[in-house]
Amino acid sequence: MAATGHGRAAPSGWDWRFQAACRGRPTTLFFGPSAEQPKARRQRETAAKAICARCQVRDLCAAYAFAYQERYGIWGGLTERERLQAWADHQRRSE
Repeated sequence: MAATGHGRAAPSGWDWRFQAACRGRPTTLFFGPSAEQPKARRQRETAAKAICARCQVRDLCAAYAFAYQERYGIWGGLTERERLQAWADHQRRSE
């Protein structure tokens, strides 16, 4: 695994995906439509995060999202906004 610069190691491959709790689930649960209404978004994100909460590779998934700066979707139980906030917090601590 490679360092990502924010305290997480980036997965070196994709093998972790085979163990993911989201495997076989509809991608629309983790990647909402662009014009999604706020209530629908909250419900979708809550459902997706519940799956992530019991996932054995959640940390690897989140590390991948940070390492490759995934801009969309829920990865490792984190939404786009949560990843952006974590990245901004890391940048501030690094200054």
